[in-house]
Amino acid sequence: MPLYFFQISHGRYAGTSDQGTEFESRDAAWREMTRICSDLLRGVSRNLKQNGEWQMVLLDEARKPVFRIRLVAESIG
Repeated sequence: MPLYFFQISHGRYAGTSDQGTEFESRDAAWREMTRICSDLLRGVSRNLKQNGEWQMVLLDEARKPVFRIRLVAESIG
């Protein structure tokens, strides 16, 4: 099974996971990534600064990006 790593850009959980996680497929990895994001977003959004950004990236075995989810706070006007 393919090995994937999670990387978070900011906050308490920032960094790249040291140990990879095996998933049956890219779709299974995507489902887990979205599940983890949904668990984290409440706390992330509470601490997000104006014009700030938070992101989670799913990396493959070669540590190359496969998927990215971004939360961006923008001042308009």
